[in-house]
Parts: sequence; structure tokens; C-alpha cells
Amino acid sequence: MKRFVLLQNQHIFNTLHKEHNLIMNTHKLIETFYTSFSNGNSKEMADCYHKDIVFQDPVFGTLKGKRACKMWEMLLAKRTESTQISFDNIKTNADQGTATWKAEYTYGETNRKVINIVHANFKFKDGKIIEHIDSFNLWKWTQQAMGFAGYLFGWTPFLKSKIQKTTHKKLNDFINNK
Repeated sequence: MKRFVLLQNQHIFNTLHKEHNLIMNTHKLIETFYTSFSNGNSKEMADCYHKDIVFQDPVFGTLKGKRACKMWEMLLAKRTESTQISFDNIKTNADQGTATWKAEYTYGETNRKVINIVHANFKFKDGKIIEHIDSFNLWKWTQQAMGFAGYLFGWTPFLKSKIQKTTHKKLNDFINNK
């Protein structure tokens, strides 16, 4: 009976130890992803993603696989010295995680200052990020990026659709010119 209890306790310990290591690894994975982002290293960001990654946010909609990695590469290629990326509040377990990150940058042709606070949700598979969903207030973003037009129309499905079509065209052009 004592041997059974000892074996059972050893199994519980091993399971908890393995779970603890997975949590530490997923936390480190998210930390590496955002450190790479803030350093402008899209290759290291892509290394954090599973080959079957599914990314989603209000501006790009849903991107899968290499298109998600190319999106980060495109965004970082347009990065200026005034661009700042910060992150905090990383929480993970073995299967999923969350983080908050902030991007401060000058937006495109309008040259308008944008401060975007993003809440990220992750799922993990095989030690990599398999799903990454970024959420933020698109209306607030359009107000900063587009000014008065964003204020008037940024909340509409029409403008969201137009933004996603534009970003997909820019991503396609970026991929085709590489």
C-alpha cells in the first residue's frame, strides 16, 4: 500500500512538474514574441508561430500560415524610429495565454499619431503559438489614424470591410514584391 501511495505521489509530482515547465515555456514564448516585435525582428516573431498559425484582428481580419508571418514582416518594414512597442500582463498556462501590448506610431499617409492598446489571446500547440487573436477598439483606432472621417464612420461595418480589403491588398503586394 505504501509503495502504491509513493508511486501515485511521484506521478502527481511529475505531472505537476511537467505542467509547470509548459507554463514557463509558454510564458517565455510570449515574452520572446513581443521582445522580438519591439526589436523589429519579424523572423524571431515568426519562429514563435506554429506552421498552421491562425491570426485575427480587426484590421487584417483572419490570416493563416505564412500570411500571418508576412503581415508582421510588412508592418515592421514600415517601422520608423518613432515606433514604440511595449507589452505587459502576460498570463499563460500550458494551453493558452493572454497579454496586453501597446503600439505607438505615426500612421501612413495621414502622418497621424496612433496609440493602440491591444489585448492578445493565444493558444499553443507543439510549443508554438497556434492561434493569436488581437482585440482593440477599431473605432478609437480609426479616429486616431483617419481623424474626423474615422470618427464619423470608423464604427461601421462598411469601413471595417474597406480597411480589411486595403490591408489585404497591401499584404498581397508586399508578398508579391518580395
